[in-house]
Parts: sequence; C-alpha cells; structure tokens
Amino acid sequence: MPGRDMWRIYGPVIAIALAGFILALFLMDPAPPKTIRFGAGAPGGAYHAYAERYQRLLEAQGVTVELVDTAGSIDNLRLLEDDFIDVALVQGGLTGVSEEKQLRSLGGMFEEPFWVFVRDGVPATDFGDLKNRRVSIGPEGSGTRALALTLQSAYGEGWASSARLGLSTREAEAALQSGEIDAAAFAASPDAPYITALLRTEGLRLLPFERAEAIARRTDGLASVTLLRGIADIGADIPERDVPLVAAVSQLVVRGDVHPAIEAILLDAALAIHSEKSLFSQAGRFPNAGATELPVSKQTTRFYRDGPSFLRRYFPFTVANFLDRAWVLAIPLLTLAFPLVRAAPPIYRWRVRRRIYVWYRDLRALEEEGRATPSGEPRTSVISRLERLQADIGKLEVPLSYNDDLYRLRSHVAFVKQLLDTAPASPPPAPPVI
Repeated sequence: MPGRDMWRIYGPVIAIALAGFILALFLMDPAPPKTIRFGAGAPGGAYHAYAERYQRLLEAQGVTVELVDTAGSIDNLRLLEDDFIDVALVQGGLTGVSEEKQLRSLGGMFEEPFWVFVRDGVPATDFGDLKNRRVSIGPEGSGTRALALTLQSAYGEGWASSARLGLSTREAEAALQSGEIDAAAFAASPDAPYITALLRTEGLRLLPFERAEAIARRTDGLASVTLLRGIADIGADIPERDVPLVAAVSQLVVRGDVHPAIEAILLDAALAIHSEKSLFSQAGRFPNAGATELPVSKQTTRFYRDGPSFLRRYFPFTVANFLDRAWVLAIPLLTLAFPLVRAAPPIYRWRVRRRIYVWYRDLRALEEEGRATPSGEPRTSVISRLERLQADIGKLEVPLSYNDDLYRLRSHVAFVKQLLDTAPASPPPAPPVI
C-alpha cells in the first residue's frame, strides 16, 4: 500500500517529466545529417587531396563524406548553388553577388599561387610574352582557367586561341614534359604533388610575375607572394632565386542552409589540416576568417573568436551536438520539474497521514454517540462498533516513519472505548420551561 501511494504521487511527476522530455526532442533543432557531399575537384589535384583529408577526419567523427569529382572552383560554385553538394574548396576572387546570397565561407584555408611553367628555349620572361604560344590554362569550369583569363585580360588583348588550351591537370603536365605545348598554368597549393614534381623537372622553369604586387592591388581576391630561393629544395637550390607570384586564397565554402554542427566539425578539420606552415606562410596563419570575400556565419565567427566549444573539446561529435541542441530546452524543463519535485513529498506525506486521520472522524462520532446514550441503557452497540473500528485500524499499513501516528490513533481508540465503559451516560435534556 505505501508503495502504491508513492507511485500515485511520483508517477504523475515522472509521466509529466517524460512528456516534457519527448516534447523537447520534437522542439529541438534538427540533428545534423550523417552524410555530406564534398566537391573535391579533379582527381590528382590539390583540392582532391585536401578533400580526402577532410573525408578521413569527418568519418572519424561519424559523418560520412561523399567526394564528388568536379572540374574545379567554377564547377564547385555551380554545384553549391544547385544544392548538389554541401561543401567545397573554392578559389578566391571568383564569387559575386549571387553567391553571397546563397553561400557562406568558413574562412581562407591556404594560398593558391598561379604557377606558370615554361619549357626551356621558349623566349618568355613575362606572362605577356605567351600571347602567341601554346599554353594550357585549364579546362572550362576550373579556377585555373578563370584566374588565367583574368590575368590575360590584365596583360592586354591579342591572346591567340592556342594560348587558351583547356587541358586537364594531368594532360597539361604530360603535354608540357613531352613538348606538345610551350607553357602550362596551374592555380594550386604548393603542396600539390604535380607542382612539387614540375619544380624539379629538368627542361622546365617557373615564370616569375615581376609585377605581382601591382596585379594584386588592381584585382580583387588576389595577393602577392614570393617563392623564396631554395625553399622547395635547399640542397638542389630550387628555385635558384626568389620568384614573385600572384596568388588567390582558397576558401572552404558551404551552402547557407548547412547545419551549424557540420560547420563546426568542418572548422575543426580545417584547423587540423591548414594550420601547418607552408612554403608561403607561417604555421597558424590559416584558417583565416579575414581572407574571404563571402559572408561568414555566426558559428564560424564564434569559432575564430573562442575556438571549439566546451562540449566539442570534451565529448565526441554526436554527444556534443546533442547536448548543444538540448541545453536550450533545459531551463524550461527544469522550471517545470522543480515545483513538481518539491510538491511531491508534501503531497505524499499528506496522503499517508490522511489515511490515518480520516479515522478520527468516525472515532469522534462514536464517542459523541456513546456519551449521548440515555442513562441506564447499555452502550453495547457503540462498543461493538468501536471494536470493529479498532480491528479495521489494525489492518492499516503505513510506512515505518508514520507508525507513531498509527499507534497514537490506536491508543486513542482504546482510550475512547475505556471511557465509554466507565463514564456515566449523559443525562437526558431537561424539558423546556413553560
């Protein structure tokens, strides 16, 4: 019986708490997707290599990354706007007003120089000297081609169609080494394997941009960088002198509706991948929220200001994300649960004591009835009912902590019984005076 009373009191509290928890689950922000699509660029390129690193880091956190091969930055932007992919690396300087409305940047990730490799024997000391040469500037839809066309325009008109060949990275590399073309342009990270290989290839030289600073100041999204002498290979002295280059800063771009938790885990991965030093920058320069031309989300701003959240530092991604979404509902749930929990013990005590005190009403009625019995008439009927009352009370079960109240009631029943056995009956009322 006491256990039943406890469930009657605490059962509704538990039911209300469970109902509130279930309601909270429905009202919480939606959980992040388990799978995202990453625009990876062309296989063998730097973007693809970085995308594979993102894939490994995110899958270690329980998020599956599907790599989508693309033609490059222009293709990545198109697929992002078409909602076909969720995230991609995009070369700086390619976005416009339409992209700013739909896309968000997670910051600049690395410098992406514009490399122009020329075969020895080609009389070219400047990019403008290649107007009538056989030059590969990348396929349609690639960031390399977009940047090359911008630079060709900066160097004036008169570029031959042969100076705008659309070979892929692998095709251009092979054609350059075989002599089928005179020069090839690549917009790529210095860590790209084919850039490292071309710097060491005999018969090829890297074309300098002596006016790189002027070009960068006249063109949005571009910067001037210097490939220091010997930095590629100190022993072999590659390059043999400082080489000024034009560079764009590659950004990690997501759709505007990508879940904030996905942004957070991408930023964690970006910090692990891009914070290392490179041939052009010191360690810790990237990721960089200032090196972007697209809007930056609140999640990204908070990350660059405060670093990973407390939950992300100490919990796995799935747990941290659930707690991060659930905490906003903790206050209303606690507000509801606190008065219920505080009210339950007094209600429980009242119910248990009520089971004891309710008998005092019958006991008092029997005492008054016994005292009102006319003089000389037996009180056997009242005494008999008192004994039945005493027997019923003896069957009453209460928690041990309330036994003192129960035994007090039993002693009071015995007291009333003894009182009626010995006390004289009340005299009949006097007749009214006429």
